[in-house]
Amino acid sequence: MHKKIKIQIGILVSLMVAFVTLTAFNYEDSEIEVISKQVKRNLEQRTQIANTMSKYIKAGHFPTDVDFDWFDRKDKFQVNYTLDERLQADADNLLKRYRPDYGAVVLLDATTGRILALSSYQKDDPKASHLALRATYPAASLFKIITASAAIEKAGVSPYHTIKFNGANYTLYKKNVMTDKENRWTRKITLKDAFARSINTAFGRLSLETLEPADLLDFANRFMFNQAIPTDFDVEQGYAHVPTEKSYELTQVASGFNRINRLSPVQGAMIAAAVVNDGKMLVPYIVDSMKNPEGDVFYKGEPLEKGYIMTAESAAQMRKMMEQTVIGGTSRKSFRQLVRDRRFREIEMGGKTGHLTGDNPKGRVDWFVGYATDDQNRKLAVAAITISKKFWTVKSSYIGQYMFRSYFEPVVKKKTVAYRQ
Repeated sequence: MHKKIKIQIGILVSLMVAFVTLTAFNYEDSEIEVISKQVKRNLEQRTQIANTMSKYIKAGHFPTDVDFDWFDRKDKFQVNYTLDERLQADADNLLKRYRPDYGAVVLLDATTGRILALSSYQKDDPKASHLALRATYPAASLFKIITASAAIEKAGVSPYHTIKFNGANYTLYKKNVMTDKENRWTRKITLKDAFARSINTAFGRLSLETLEPADLLDFANRFMFNQAIPTDFDVEQGYAHVPTEKSYELTQVASGFNRINRLSPVQGAMIAAAVVNDGKMLVPYIVDSMKNPEGDVFYKGEPLEKGYIMTAESAAQMRKMMEQTVIGGTSRKSFRQLVRDRRFREIEMGGKTGHLTGDNPKGRVDWFVGYATDDQNRKLAVAAITISKKFWTVKSSYIGQYMFRSYFEPVVKKKTVAYRQ
């Protein structure tokens, strides 16, 4: 027991140092001290909540009356969640309707980190632990977000940067990616189109031509791989191994063509949220407030900023590429109706897909992470994953667009009514 407490304290201290370093570099010493105290308090409270709530969240339960050990008081407290009842029901019903072998959805308010929906489904075991909290899934082509962000920020490339490559679109043969010789089969593609269409060899060449391995590792860590995510419930830690030399292995990592690097849907939603939030990453939370038996609010959930993991300019460049994914890339079929719907013409949407065969659980992994934002500065991030043993029942990109439509439908209806009046 003492060992566990020491480990938790050690993690808390390291997280506090990291978060204060990232969020406080523009402040005076006195202001940094205040920020440090606020971050410490936020992390301590989240840790205390996670100690009690994780067992419920992992089981997919959101009880309102919970026996809590809250620092110096043990009692039954009323818990209120950040979940939007309508959106949570939509996510649950969508997975139940299509019945994938495995499926999970995470919906975030990108500006605060509030979790609006957290849904999980496993066809052969309805009582299985929550799939959105596991980091056993290959990151696949989602890692192209990391590679593209690093190339834009570190190497100064633009979405219109031209990449020359040999080979097919979705393979990654060593003989093709490791040579810079041009021949009659050499093709050219912009970074924007390579991202939208998820061209593996092009991203392999990008890593060799414009990045150092340390750049890629730096950005993987910025996007919270290889570190604990300090939510108010337990989430497994994502993992990213980046080789130290420019090699074929590096091209595999950069293009997402490996099974080693893994992440959770919660982290996937955080990645999309940082892009739409001008490079600022928020850490998710699910407990909005708690009341004591006397009815007094003694805890109120607060946003926890990791800080800017890229500049606003770099984030804007990333959105151009992610927008192309849903307009003319790998998500175009799933988003076609939504993109063409005139009511949603003022809503900007973007995303990234990923596909790879995984081993835990076994099956074909299908990812979608994305964002949606409107002219009122509403910013939404989603991560959806489905895993199929044999046959597809629904694409994750369809789930993503469905959740965007569900969120913004009431908004566009109000605008339509106001316009007619």
